[in-house]
Amino acid sequence: MRVSARADYAIRALVELAAAGPDAPIRGEAIARAQSIPTKYLENLLADLRRARLVSSQRGLKGGYRLARPASSITLADVIRVIDGPLAGVRDEAPENVAYPGAAASLRDVWVALRASMRTVLEAVTLADVALGRLPASVRRRLRDPGAWSRR
Repeated sequence: MRVSARADYAIRALVELAAAGPDAPIRGEAIARAQSIPTKYLENLLADLRRARLVSSQRGLKGGYRLARPASSITLADVIRVIDGPLAGVRDEAPENVAYPGAAASLRDVWVALRASMRTVLEAVTLADVALGRLPASVRRRLRDPGAWSRR
């Protein structure tokens, strides 16, 4: 799986908001500084996240951004779908909608299984999990597999 820079930046920004809690809004510049994200780029991402109702914004002297709902209810999959679209695609189509002739016919099933595998992680991990450093047991188990750390 390839995580785009846009998705990576968006998740990191939202984790900053999750870590800050729901009480005080945080300015975009502060989020950008904390996560080393270009401010203008981040502002565009935050606008997309606001349109998707993952963040809310407040103008003025005490303005800034905050999560629009509890961090424990926003998964990494939610953020990736807002920023990049579906979790898995094959030539910009849903895996179940592709068909291959002959010997490659079962490849569609591999792409569907790959999407399901990504969901088991990305839909299990919330912004709160990351902000608190408490990943779900199912994710921690995967990390104990030595193969998880191999670049192959």
